[in-house]
Amino acid sequence: MSATLEPASRSSLIEATFNYLGPVAPGPAGGVPRTYTFSPPAGEPACNFGPEPHVLPVHDLRPIADDVSLDVQGFGVLRQRSAVRGFADEAEIRAVYYPETERLIRDATGADRVFLFDHTVRRHIPGQADGRGGPRQPVLRVHVDHTERSGPQRVRDLLPDDADDLLRGRVQVINLWRPINGPVEDRPLAVADARTVALADLVPHELIYPDRVGETYQVRFNTAHRWFYLPNMRDDEALLIKCFDSKTDGRARFAPHAAFEDPTAPVNARQRESIEMRALVFHKN
Repeated sequence: MSATLEPASRSSLIEATFNYLGPVAPGPAGGVPRTYTFSPPAGEPACNFGPEPHVLPVHDLRPIADDVSLDVQGFGVLRQRSAVRGFADEAEIRAVYYPETERLIRDATGADRVFLFDHTVRRHIPGQADGRGGPRQPVLRVHVDHTERSGPQRVRDLLPDDADDLLRGRVQVINLWRPINGPVEDRPLAVADARTVALADLVPHELIYPDRVGETYQVRFNTAHRWFYLPNMRDDEALLIKCFDSKTDGRARFAPHAAFEDPTAPVNARQRESIEMRALVFHKN
């Protein structure tokens, strides 16, 4: 198989800005990208790095949606209409959407066990900063949710009694992302073909919580990166995104992703609303 997927035609792509990892400020972190989820200690910034924007082509995934997979490109497309009546109801999300998502991921991967450990509902409110008492905003920064270190650590944190046994098998962290106010016209989500991303492009980023330090990847720009999205993505469509895989046999392990400003969006575009589910996915072999 070739290194990248070919889009149907030049007309099937747009150009958009992607925010990669910019310079990291020197300081106590020693040049390591770091973000505080709460008020930082005196003299430290809430985030010690900035964006490095690059304008890049984004290819239409629709013509090739049936040809992509988690193990090759690091992402996949599902079609399923949720039975959830309203994603503003946390109780309904947990009672209905959690088991729905578990079944979808199990069927898509053939996993022996799926453990959903959190979800995030995002609503774009222009002019509002993310995490400041309002809804979570789309992330306009190229990133991967977990790393070589934090993937296994989540198993130890969340399933301590079974962790040693589970970590002997194959472990994945998979994100299932779905719009809940589609079709998406505003800040769609793009995913990078994992085969075009070098391990050296992935930079560990410390996410500081009051009681623990998490780790994600920020991403350095590389001209080889190839980006895809589903134009006008509907509520009955979902993206599977691989955020970690313990297998090191050449399969996709980390798929960077980011929201972006769509230059073709209508002036009165509906503001994006979406839900993402994160799952630990286990295989005995």
